[in-house]
Amino acid sequence: MDSNTKIYDLIVIGGGASGMMAAVTASENGAKVLILEKNKRLGEKLRITGGGRCNITNTEENLRVYLKNYGKAEQFLYSAFTEFNAFDTINYFNDLKLPTKVEAKNRAFPQSELAADVVHVLINKLHRNGVEMITGTNVTKILKQNSTIEHVECGTTKYKAINYILATGGKSRPETGSTGDGFVWLEQLGHEVNNPTPNITPIAIKDRWVSKVSGVTAKNATITFFVNNSAKFKLKGDILFTHFGISGPLILNNAYRVADLLATGEVTAKIDLLPDVDQKTLDLIIITELNNQGIKQLKNVLSSFTPFGLTPIIKELLKNEVNIDMKASEVNRQNRKLILDSIKSVNITIDKLMGFEKAVVANGGLSLKDIDTRTMRSNIIPNLFITGDLLDINRPSGGFSLQLCWTTGYIAGRNSVAIK
Repeated sequence: MDSNTKIYDLIVIGGGASGMMAAVTASENGAKVLILEKNKRLGEKLRITGGGRCNITNTEENLRVYLKNYGKAEQFLYSAFTEFNAFDTINYFNDLKLPTKVEAKNRAFPQSELAADVVHVLINKLHRNGVEMITGTNVTKILKQNSTIEHVECGTTKYKAINYILATGGKSRPETGSTGDGFVWLEQLGHEVNNPTPNITPIAIKDRWVSKVSGVTAKNATITFFVNNSAKFKLKGDILFTHFGISGPLILNNAYRVADLLATGEVTAKIDLLPDVDQKTLDLIIITELNNQGIKQLKNVLSSFTPFGLTPIIKELLKNEVNIDMKASEVNRQNRKLILDSIKSVNITIDKLMGFEKAVVANGGLSLKDIDTRTMRSNIIPNLFITGDLLDINRPSGGFSLQLCWTTGYIAGRNSVAIK
């Protein structure tokens, strides 16, 4: 190593949510910290989370209930979350002069509803703490000597530290820099990595009509999934139609179940746009409205018995089956049955889960047996800590993913200073 090489207490590889949290925490405790980020600026994925609103955490109060959202990692995370939980996150950002608010299902957002504000307060804190940040720089090599990391290389430039934190993110949304580099390095350093796959992700369907209703949301609908015409499971909630299929939290958080079904045969689904009204009652409502508005064209009467905002879907489904330009008084029993089915029984055929480019979270990652639950330190490389999306921890949308980043980043940052 060149005698002029600057030596840091800590080098953080990756300037996303967990990386910035780790760097702030370590620098607060007196560490000389360097962040290496391959993007031109820090926090690229953080800037687009929650559709740009940034669902920074979930404020469920019961810790045991909270941790059940992380599946098999529930016990693994217990120690970490007793030290830094969702309410610590809220207080942390409030102290940085970023007010927050809590919406439905305990989802917390910045009051400004701007993810960029979350990034800005973190970067400002890094500057105030004297953290050095080098952006637009790819780490090309991590050199291990004996059982510890000796230095990292960015092309011909070497950077050395006492401790290192790997916070490169997983493989979801690769356009933000999450391209799986960290998994490669972890394997090269002797860790076990479970192959990542898209997990919280939209679902593509084969039915072309869906592209015509992109952006329409069916509120409080039900969707039943079938394999080879055999019903497997049913969901109820809001379903967002996109240009390629279906999305929204209900779909995203159950996409992994659909993935399991796709491995066993052809998957179809049936959507009931008005599940709280039975067929007989709805048929009577349709008959009444057709009689009352008999001189109007059918297409102008549909909204009278269609759930709010969903008329575009009904028109799209009916256009090849029924002449929607006919007068309401001309609708016969067969036509009425088709109208009823377009509301109560929308049949779709599942094509696939969307890939990493659309995934909110990808499952897989570092096997949890290779990491100390109390410190986020590698059990294989004693001067390496791992955070955030690199860990093999499944979780739903709704603030749980970012909280995992804040908690593991905080724990890693604090312990990287303590262990030298």
